[in-house]
Parts: sequence; structure tokens; C-alpha cells
Amino acid sequence: MNLASSFKENNSIRLGLTADSWQDAVHKAVEPLIDSGAVTEDYYQAIIASTEKYGPYYILMPGMAMPHAEAGVGVNKDSFALITLTKPVAFSDGKEVSVLLTLAAKSAAIHTTVAIPQIIALFELDNSIQRLLDCQTPEGVLEMVEESKSSP
Repeated sequence: MNLASSFKENNSIRLGLTADSWQDAVHKAVEPLIDSGAVTEDYYQAIIASTEKYGPYYILMPGMAMPHAEAGVGVNKDSFALITLTKPVAFSDGKEVSVLLTLAAKSAAIHTTVAIPQIIALFELDNSIQRLLDCQTPEGVLEMVEESKSSP
């Protein structure tokens, strides 16, 4: 499972969106994967149920969330999606997020061994959140993903 190829294959980068609530933001973050057939609406419902039960455990850093639910539920294939919001949304704990990177995995092992290292590399780039928010095209995001592969 490769971040860049998944973004391309699923046409799953959407920039400059607006959301009325964290639930709306999560739906918009999952929507490209629903549209591509990578996941079903059940995956979105699983993320919402999990968030309501455990809180927004997937806010990984200020401004960034990685919505995901239990591996396999509503997931047809391992995939990623990324959206940016013009205005941040607040989650139940008060934390605000403007970049959401959805992770859909068929197995829990994919989360830790393949997906997380790629995501960490992307968000370890200097000013990654602001740079993603400044991206005007999916190609700009893909350039950042390529850059993250070569950073120390």
C-alpha cells in the first residue's frame, strides 16, 4: 500500500473543502474512497461509531487527523484519501483539524507496518500542515509525498 499510488488510483485528494461539523469533515474525508469503491458507507459509519465511543483518537498532531476504524469493516481494499478544509472543524475534545488523511486497511498489520511510516514521513516535513493547506492541486500533494520519501 503506497500513499502516492493510492491517491492516484482512487482519485482521493480533495482540496479546499468546507465542512459544517467534524462528522461532515470525516464523511468528506471518506467520500473519495466510497466513490472509488475502495470502501463502503459502512466504513464511514464505523469511524463515527468508534469516535463517539473512544473520542477523536486519530488526531495525531495539531491541525491533522487520520480518520480510521477497525481494520476490515467496510474496506474493500487498502487505501488512503486526503482532504483539506478552508476552515478547521472542532472535534468533541475541542481540538481543531483542517487536514484529514483517511486510512482504510483490510488488516491491522497494514496500519502499523506500511501505512503509519508513510504518513509520519509526510507530516514530518517542515510546515507540512500549512504546506498541504497551501496546495492548489493534487499534484502539489503528490510532490510532497515524493519529497517525504527522500527526507531523512
